[in-house]
Amino acid sequence: MALKAVPICVSFSELGLCDFVQNKKRIPLFSSYRVNVAKLRKWECLGLKLAEPDRAQTHVEGEKTLSPSDLGSNSTDGGIEETQITESSGFHKDLNSLPKPLSATDLVSSGNDGSKVRVAYQGLPGAYSEAAALKAYPKCETVPCDQFESVFKAVELWLVDKAVLPIENSVGGSIHRNYDLLLRHRLHIVGEVQLIVNHCLLGMPGVRKEELKRVLSHPQALDQCEIALNKLGVVRVNAEDTALAAQIVASEGIRDTGAVASSRAAEIYGLDILAQTIQDDLDNITRFLILAREPIIPGTDKPHKTSIVFTLEEGPGVLFKALAVFALREINLSKIESRPQRKRPLRIVDDSNKGSATYFDYLFYIDFEASMAEPRAQYALGHLQEFARFIRVLGCYPMDTAL
Repeated sequence: MALKAVPICVSFSELGLCDFVQNKKRIPLFSSYRVNVAKLRKWECLGLKLAEPDRAQTHVEGEKTLSPSDLGSNSTDGGIEETQITESSGFHKDLNSLPKPLSATDLVSSGNDGSKVRVAYQGLPGAYSEAAALKAYPKCETVPCDQFESVFKAVELWLVDKAVLPIENSVGGSIHRNYDLLLRHRLHIVGEVQLIVNHCLLGMPGVRKEELKRVLSHPQALDQCEIALNKLGVVRVNAEDTALAAQIVASEGIRDTGAVASSRAAEIYGLDILAQTIQDDLDNITRFLILAREPIIPGTDKPHKTSIVFTLEEGPGVLFKALAVFALREINLSKIESRPQRKRPLRIVDDSNKGSATYFDYLFYIDFEASMAEPRAQYALGHLQEFARFIRVLGCYPMDTAL
């Protein structure tokens, strides 16, 4: 059966890059998105904003054409006032010495000897994302960013080597914002990290948990500790990040306010752990993705996982047929996620019982347990082209089997 030509983005181990295959012609995916690395320079003035290059450059992992640059102290945008942290009398940690998060519009760099892997994450020091980065690269230099978008940009602009991104939680479910960003940016998934989340109740030194009237944390963390917080009868206040909640409590020095965060956040910000493991579900695990500018060469020496995204042609049973290409080759699907297309959210179907009907048009994200180095995975994607308008391989990477 002849295969219908559709756009498909696949990481070929022979080429080491990602191409679109369409109408039997291979077009370099990054052909219109390049920049000369030689034009990149070092910025030594800490207040100077980094001008984002017009094009991003592809680079084969392992080449030593450019060492990633350090991230200096960042200044905020002119229209946004930076929050100033003042040290209270009862607080013995120097918060000003902690690295400040990058913003998407304010990225600066300085020299670096390249001796460490630099890993970007969203949040402040002590966040669970930082713990995931340290689990993946124990000797890495972690770089905090204020938004998920900033994490992607830090990698794309060669300011860091890798990024760690939360993608789903066993209690809270998928993080849809990050699924959308995976498609919007051209980074590749090169690994995954599964991290056990242990929420702790933190407070100022010498404070008992019964004295607390308010507790700050990320909304999901507060929801995951609902039983324990209800017993205390405290008012729950939302914060953008668990580590930020700990920083606020420490910097303001209010004794009747606590935070839900990690034990590492307590150590960093000089807070006491008033209670440990306060989450409702003890088996609370977050899965993180490791992102890089270039894909890794897939192998078969260890269990691998491949992540793809695709859209389907219209017709009865098309989704069933798409999933069957994996079942026919005994490939296990470990994750299925659907997201409405933003640029074309609706489609019209003419075969409904009462004439035309309008439905959402979806993108389907799938993780399957097979390496792209295996013929069965290649055949499955080739078969999927019969039903798909678009396919993109987000990454093929080793599975994280240890908690």
